[in-house]
Amino acid sequence: MGTDFNIRPAGAPVAAPLVRPAPEAVRQAVPTELPSDKTVGAAGPGLLRPSVSASNYQQVDSDRIARGVIVDKDAAAIVFVSVDKKTNRIINQFPEESRLRARAYLRAMDSAMLERRMETDRSA
Repeated sequence: MGTDFNIRPAGAPVAAPLVRPAPEAVRQAVPTELPSDKTVGAAGPGLLRPSVSASNYQQVDSDRIARGVIVDKDAAAIVFVSVDKKTNRIINQFPEESRLRARAYLRAMDSAMLERRMETDRSA
């Protein structure tokens, strides 16, 4: 008998087979016979695939996306952005907009507390 209180299995674990009956719709389905020119199958080794290297992906990406840096004065943070050149929409941003808003809010609260402390008269 061991000194630990761990529970150990008595034998090797066995996976129980799970048999599911076919749904009613599958059992009543009509088999479909299509001509070979109308069927769709997996691409075989005979079909050619265009070869695009990783450097080409980066070139296409850099042609479409502009990267930049913005200084957010309210949040006192540097923001890294990726902008789509065609639509001028921000694709990716770090830190996220919600974090910048929270940071700007907290900075405003801190500055309000400092102003409140300065207004108190301590001469009495």
